Amino acid sequence: MKRSDILNRMAALGLRGMKAAYDEALEAGRRQKRGADWVLGTLLEAETADKKARSIKYQLTVARLPNAKELAEFDFPASPVDEAAVRRLAGGDFIENHRNCVLVGGTGTGKSHLAVAVARACIRDGARGRFFNVVELANLLEREHADGRQGRLADALRRRDFVIMDELGYLPVSRTGGNVLFHLLSCLYEHTPAIITANLPFREWGGVFGDERMTAAMLDRLTHHRTIVETGNESWRFRNRNGSGRQDPEL
Repeated sequence: MKRSDILNRMAALGLRGMKAAYDEALEAGRRQKRGADWVLGTLLEAETADKKARSIKYQLTVARLPNAKELAEFDFPASPVDEAAVRRLAGGDFIENHRNCVLVGGTGTGKSHLAVAVARACIRDGARGRFFNVVELANLLEREHADGRQGRLADALRRRDFVIMDELGYLPVSRTGGNVLFHLLSCLYEHTPAIITANLPFREWGGVFGDERMTAAMLDRLTHHRTIVETGNESWRFRNRNGSGRQDPEL
């Protein structure tokens, strides 16, 4: 079979990795005096790597992460954050053990940065996640309920490996929004873990949702199996404005 025919067959079968590596693998096989099995193995490795890279790219898009922050960009020595706990999260132990995580601290202390960085690390390891701003999520759930489609988003998120709910406490949600968020967390309980970033301690969450009893029930589910990471209260943005020169980990 001619080279052009082989490449066309690979393209028709969607073997992009093998097609891209074909000439190089054959040349390396000839140069190193390798057999056909070595060449085939090299092409299969190339195809596997290509499919994994495309899958990661797709899952990063589906997750709708707001930026491309990484743990390597976070200044752990300048932060009170427990680095070991964050790296365990990035290793996916919270997914395996169905443990929720709450990142709590003041505005500008790196909560969103860490949540996104953990998500990106887990997705590169094969996990599937989804990012939401808490207020936007509450509004989405409210519209779903008003349209008579309640439960659809919860069902979809139960098929994810984790969910990020960002910026709890920055803006209040309506009583209805609090109810639907509670219902969502109840559906995800012990099934799909959540990473929540919040600028309020737990005792003040009732003011966000406007219902102390419901908030207590929500916290009971959320904190039953959980990791808490405290990011402190000193804003990195404020330090930057005062000429510290440190990189802002949350923007």
